[in-house]
Amino acid sequence: MTTTTRNLLAASLAFGMLLGTSAAMAKDPPKTTDHAAMTHADKHDSAEPVTDTWITTKVKSDLLASSNVPGTKVEVETVNGVVSLSGTVATKAEHDKAITTAKGIKGVKSVDAKALKVATAAATR
Repeated sequence: MTTTTRNLLAASLAFGMLLGTSAAMAKDPPKTTDHAAMTHADKHDSAEPVTDTWITTKVKSDLLASSNVPGTKVEVETVNGVVSLSGTVATKAEHDKAITTAKGIKGVKSVDAKALKVATAAATR
């Protein structure tokens, strides 16, 4: 997969996340607050918990944008902030990078990569 294709896929996923957020806000508009009494963090950090769907989308888009991980070969599922990675990657370095990428996403409590296999290890069995 070319860098341009990865960037296009990542941008498409990010745009989809933006559309989903906009649709959710249209249904439940944010409540007004006293902005003068808010701290900088209050103004810039969301008080809403990060959803599993958002985490999954963000992990997947970051994997697709990474040049060190074949994002199309890694499946991502999130339940209660626990990200499960599955599929097959070519090297241990790709395996480790996928885990590191997932752990770096806001809201991720832990990463389960037991089902993420390295092709060379699977071929020797």
